[in-house]
Amino acid sequence: MIQAVIFDMDGVIIDSEIEYLKQDFAFARKKNPAITLPDLFGMVGSSREDAWSCMARAVNNGQTWQELRDEFRADRDIYSEMDYRKIFRPEIPDILEHIRALDLKLALASSTQMEIIERVLNENQIRPYFSVVVSGSQFKKSKPEPEIYHYTAAQLRLLESQCLVIEDSTFGITAAYRAGMKIAALIDRRFSFDQSLADFRMESLTEIPSIIQTLMSR
Repeated sequence: MIQAVIFDMDGVIIDSEIEYLKQDFAFARKKNPAITLPDLFGMVGSSREDAWSCMARAVNNGQTWQELRDEFRADRDIYSEMDYRKIFRPEIPDILEHIRALDLKLALASSTQMEIIERVLNENQIRPYFSVVVSGSQFKKSKPEPEIYHYTAAQLRLLESQCLVIEDSTFGITAAYRAGMKIAALIDRRFSFDQSLADFRMESLTEIPSIIQTLMSR
């Protein structure tokens, strides 16, 4: 029986992945004009180290991932420039209210650093819905490793099998699958995500209530 719903943030609660990737791509092209956007798809939904290691492999100019990231961040702070209300998915509040009305627990588990997570939740006035908020920066290895989801389940005081995860990226889905959780994946045709490990695939987040109903009736 499902007793909690755990949301990813980037690509799910906010449509941020394409915005970040545009900035990453512009930076990478200055280093290596031959880079294509799909070369950087591995940055989407991954931890800082994994994302920038993907960048380092694509650029392939001898710089380490740390050097590339430091150079990128020295040039500009894309997080401070981002309007998180503009890319917030407007259907989210009603979905969260529906889940809360079912007396299910709500958590958020994102690879993003906690400062950005809290900013997104507070600016969009949804922070009170989540009893547990977890950042991938709390772990040595975040998604696709399952530790972030094992930890979130423990904080909820639930078994992993009692949790439904809302994800989109290959890494996020893989992490939830390895943790033994049910997964509903939001389809995003802009990226070549492998969502084959998900239990459900959604064209829209508005399908979440029906998915919950299906799981609770089993």
